[in-house]
Amino acid sequence: MAAGLAFPVPVASSTLACASSPAHPAHRICCAIPSTVKSSPLRATTGLSGNRRGTGRGASVVCAVQGQDATIQVPDVTKSTWQSLVIESELPVLVEFWASWCGPCKMIDPVVGKLSKDYEGKLKCYKLNTDENPDTASQYRVRSIPTLMIFKNGEKKDSVIGAVPESTLVTCIEKFVERPRLFVFA
Repeated sequence: MAAGLAFPVPVASSTLACASSPAHPAHRICCAIPSTVKSSPLRATTGLSGNRRGTGRGASVVCAVQGQDATIQVPDVTKSTWQSLVIESELPVLVEFWASWCGPCKMIDPVVGKLSKDYEGKLKCYKLNTDENPDTASQYRVRSIPTLMIFKNGEKKDSVIGAVPESTLVTCIEKFVERPRLFVFA
C-alpha cells in the first residue's frame, strides 16, 4: 500500500485496534477487527524495513487473533467453473468480485466467509479474482471492486459495491434465500 493511502473501514461491523509507533508517537497503526472477534486477546506486530526508525518503504502491519483463525476461506470460482457453480446452482449464490491488491476486498473477505457459514445450506458463496478472470467480470459489468452479486436461478438479482457492513449484505441476502413455510391449521 502506498504511503498516506487509506481505505474506509466499516466501523459498524468492526472495532479498530490502534497502536502508536515508539519512534513516532504521532504515527498510528490501525487494524480493523471484525465485531465477531471480541473476546480473544489481540496481537499486532510490525515488520519494519527501511531506516532504523521504521519509517522507510516496506513497513507492514500484521494483525492476528491469538489462538483463533478468524477467517473462513471462501472457495474460488473461475471462468471454467462459473456455469456449474453459479449459473446451474439450485441455491442462491453470492459472488465476491475481488483482486489480491485491493484493500477493501481484504476487509470484506472475512465478512463473506462468516456469511457463507451463517447461510450454509441456504446460500453458496464464491470469490472471483477479476485479474485472473477479466472476461467474467466484464460480462457482468464489474467496474469497481469489491463488488458482490447475488445470483438466483442462473440470473443476476442484486449487487452491492464496496466494503459495506455485514448488515447491508444480510439485508440483500435475505431477499433471495428460502424461508421455511409456515402452515396455519384452523
